[in-house]
Amino acid sequence: MKILATLLMAALAVTSLHAEPKKLLVVTTTTGFRHSSIPTAEKILTQLAHDSGDFTVEFVEQPPGHPATGFPAKLNPAASEADQAAFAAAEAAWNLKLKTALQKLSPESLKHYDGVIFASTTGDLPIPDPQGFLDWIKAGHAFIGIHAASDTFHHWPDFTAMLGGEFQHHGPQVSVVCLNQDPENPATATLGKTWAIQQEEIYQFKNYNPTNVHDLLILDRHPENNSPGHFPVSWCKPYGQGRVFYTSLGHREDIWDSDPNLKDRRNDAAISKAYQQHILGGIQWALGLKK
Repeated sequence: MKILATLLMAALAVTSLHAEPKKLLVVTTTTGFRHSSIPTAEKILTQLAHDSGDFTVEFVEQPPGHPATGFPAKLNPAASEADQAAFAAAEAAWNLKLKTALQKLSPESLKHYDGVIFASTTGDLPIPDPQGFLDWIKAGHAFIGIHAASDTFHHWPDFTAMLGGEFQHHGPQVSVVCLNQDPENPATATLGKTWAIQQEEIYQFKNYNPTNVHDLLILDRHPENNSPGHFPVSWCKPYGQGRVFYTSLGHREDIWDSDPNLKDRRNDAAISKAYQQHILGGIQWALGLKK
């Protein structure tokens, strides 16, 4: 019997080593401000998935052909009626493309995924079944929010409650020293007691309650006026049977990308590599791959 038990345990160990990677759906669509770092985020998330082997990524990307050059869409008030009508028709056609792309967030489609990443999404996204989406997370799936994920669905309180906080504003980009609140969490295990970032956009939040989340990174000084306090940067939390990880970092390309020759680099490559491990650890925790 002991021999049989030993063989069974060995077989289970081998099986675990060759477990199928988790499947993540990465959403990078926006109806508000669109970050220039989104293509870099898509590249690095793909790289992290490949290098770790823990998960695969599939993307819901911004449909091409929006009639406006920026977001939110605006048309010159002095535009002719014909131009206004043409713009409205083009915008309606684009909105339909966006709605179609986001069908991957339907409850039926989500059955094929283990988690979802919102990477700098903004605005009110026309997902097909909002309550079904939250119910899917509650049922035991992962939600990973990066940077402007907290600047999404401002008119949907249940989304904010799921995430744990809502973007309120930010000031000029600054250098900060983040305080590590949990050196054992996979998202912060490699960062040490403090983590200095040379330049980044730091969010301030509303509808955030530290008793409702598990803080991972905080500041003890306001990034703009240096007044003392508790200023969250990253956290995690349960949501039903699901797990939520959020980091407000990720505005700049040189936070994401460790290429030393990156144009206009302000953060050295070591900071980028540390950020990549922060993101990877958060994903692994949210997927239940690391405790």
